[in-house]
Amino acid sequence: SFTMNIYLFVYDLMQFCGHSWIFTNMIIRFMTFGKDSLADTFYSIGLVMRLCQLLSVLEILHILIGIDKSRLLPRFLQITERIIVLFVVINSQEEVQGKYVVCVLFFLWNLLDVIRYTYNMLARMGIYYLPLTWLNFSLCILLYPLSVLAKGFAICVSLPYFESFGTYSIKLPFPLAFSIYFPYVLKMYLLVLFIGMCFIIQNLFSERKAHLGTGNIKNKRS
Repeated sequence: SFTMNIYLFVYDLMQFCGHSWIFTNMIIRFMTFGKDSLADTFYSIGLVMRLCQLLSVLEILHILIGIDKSRLLPRFLQITERIIVLFVVINSQEEVQGKYVVCVLFFLWNLLDVIRYTYNMLARMGIYYLPLTWLNFSLCILLYPLSVLAKGFAICVSLPYFESFGTYSIKLPFPLAFSIYFPYVLKMYLLVLFIGMCFIIQNLFSERKAHLGTGNIKNKRS
């Protein structure tokens, strides 16, 4: 148990460092170059962003083997949403990478993750700082729907490019005569994305109640 706690602390520390670097880099670039920095956000921080998101797949494994007590389905949905939008939609279409929505999406993701991994690291050591706890379980309720809207907008912006270039669209030869038109897949995924948002928001409210209930706050203070 102690070894697993150390491992989880190191994992949270690595994620905190990665997302803090991205978040700080975005702010400094915006303060230095203004709006010009928004168009090349992906080119400047995209590699680190992809590494952090790939690393987050481990969180599903942590839940499956029982060292993380979070609920599997909400965390699985949140991670797969990011993986699909980042690697399938943004990374595959260079024309989308320069859109302002990518900067907005990365800002929301990293703001949430810097707070979440800071909270997790302190929790591993048994430290519960009430303002940080409130921020971690309250801000996500506001920012997560905004991030879903940004994901949806990024998908809509990418559709014309998937239609023009035929990326990921597959047409099987005779006798199968079966084809997959990827823009239709993305449109169906938009519906799944917003249905999943309702489920995840409900889970976020449950987590907030569990961690910020009067009894829990008193116990953590003591």
